[in-house]
Amino acid sequence: MPVHRFSPEGLMQPTPYHHVAVGTGTRHVHVAGQISRLADATPVAPDDLAGQVGQALRNTATALAGAGASFDDVVRLTFYVTAWAPEKISAFMEGIESVAAEIGLPSPMPPSSLIGVEYLFEPDVLVEVEATAVLD
Repeated sequence: MPVHRFSPEGLMQPTPYHHVAVGTGTRHVHVAGQISRLADATPVAPDDLAGQVGQALRNTATALAGAGASFDDVVRLTFYVTAWAPEKISAFMEGIESVAAEIGLPSPMPPSSLIGVEYLFEPDVLVEVEATAVLD
């Protein structure tokens, strides 16, 4: 397996993600920010952070599969969430948990960052997900 994830002693525990991923493959897959839209650009889950997180992750899984990858190959996830506030963490995690089994998202997740932003490219977009994977 080209990706080994772990959380060294001395770093905050427990977390819903690993702190470190080491990729030893030769092919890198970079998935552009995925949002809560269907293939025909129809918005999914307007005003619903959990629903948008779930759909954005489904789209990320589709993009990875298109490159012959899966979440097992992911070394990094980056989430951008509009108008972030700590009280949104429950809805955010609910969105992840609602699709994790369906899309093969491991638990703990790959190293991840959640970045609060003021605005994404359209006003109804609440979350965007980027992924980086390594393949043999």
